[in-house]
Amino acid sequence: MVPDSAARPEVLPTERLLPNGVSRPELRGELRRIANFRNAVTVVSVWVCAGVLIGGAVWIGNPFAYLAAFVLMGPLYARFAILMHESAHKLLFTNKRANDWVGTWLIAYPTFTPITIYRRGHFAHHKEEFGPKEPDMAFYGGYRCDRRTLVRRLVRDAVGISGWKNFTPLFKGLRSPVYRKVSASIIGTQVVLWAVMWAATGRWWIYPLLWWLPWMTQWRVLNRLRSIAEHGGLEKSPDRRATTHNVHQGWVARFWFVPYNTGWHLAHHVDMGIPWRNLPRFHEELVRAGYITDELTYPNYLALWRELSAA
Repeated sequence: MVPDSAARPEVLPTERLLPNGVSRPELRGELRRIANFRNAVTVVSVWVCAGVLIGGAVWIGNPFAYLAAFVLMGPLYARFAILMHESAHKLLFTNKRANDWVGTWLIAYPTFTPITIYRRGHFAHHKEEFGPKEPDMAFYGGYRCDRRTLVRRLVRDAVGISGWKNFTPLFKGLRSPVYRKVSASIIGTQVVLWAVMWAATGRWWIYPLLWWLPWMTQWRVLNRLRSIAEHGGLEKSPDRRATTHNVHQGWVARFWFVPYNTGWHLAHHVDMGIPWRNLPRFHEELVRAGYITDELTYPNYLALWRELSAA
């Protein structure tokens, strides 16, 4: 699925971009500017949405309300994940202590993520996609595949098999001197969340139903679909256009699984120092330079998934 060389013309460097695609210093400072206050509002808004979603379901109190809240927790987890990703890149706040504290205790640990481990692996991913130390090969190394294989993998995600494989290491980590502190911190955060939801609603089962179970099931589906759309079926190459897909961004996809501009993923891999708010602008710079072309751009995610499962 690597785009043909004709779709990847040699256009760099330009007056505004360096040979590796990164913007020149006079433009780079502006593109890499972090919006501290707006990001703080975004973090608060995600938690407000979680409270309204769960609280609204309890207040309405019928099965359809709980079902709607369960389904909408998937896109909410996508938002937590992207904000955690920003913090891992140290792009959430300019103050590094604030960046790491918020990213750890308000975003990563509430969503079962050991962010320090994630950060090390994710930087290895950026250093060399599809390289020997690539941590994400389990997500997209098996593509292209046939339609039946993709469906089977998504079903395993949807019924919690993949989630269980991600959940149980938290408890196994308690036996490890290296991971004990992180595992205990994540589990402790979950206990606090459970206690708060129980106290606020008077229902012990709200946490497992509307917090833990969506993470175990439908978030796994959304995360796989996003991950394979980013790198599935590609190959190791110094050309980021051969390692990362480019997909036209529509509002439905941006709501469900690629919020906060994470769908402009090729631009992110060309320059991982650009915060999420500025990725569309950097993407346009790459388009104007001729680096990103229509020929290597998928019209939507459905077209890309079809291609990924057309083996």
